[in-house]
Amino acid sequence: MELRLSSLRQIGLPSANLIRSKHFYRDTLGMEFIAEYDPPGLAFFRAGETRLLLDYSPDAAPSRAVLYFEVADIHAAYSQLKEKGVEFDSAPQLIFRDDQGTFGSPGGEEWMAFFKDPDGSVLALASRTRNG
Repeated sequence: MELRLSSLRQIGLPSANLIRSKHFYRDTLGMEFIAEYDPPGLAFFRAGETRLLLDYSPDAAPSRAVLYFEVADIHAAYSQLKEKGVEFDSAPQLIFRDDQGTFGSPGGEEWMAFFKDPDGSVLALASRTRNG
């Protein structure tokens, strides 16, 4: 049988301040908090079928990976997070018009808005729309 990886089970990010990061992901972003273990300093959140693990590291550097969170209405999600004090790099932007239907139905548009978590890791809202 040929090996075939399926869904992404867990993503881990370092955090220099687990309390601050826990509040950001739970209270600001509204992610479902699952559990915390201290020591060693781990906090788990649910993002759809994927778990997000925050791993305490006093000298944590921002992750080089970008996490893209899917939202149904990027403009509404952007506004709600701005009201909660999230600083975005810019307003939602059209990233790609999928005329060929490579990532879904032809004519769909990929919109994104980028921001950072308290440790400086880049996060993004992502939404696919028919008309932007």
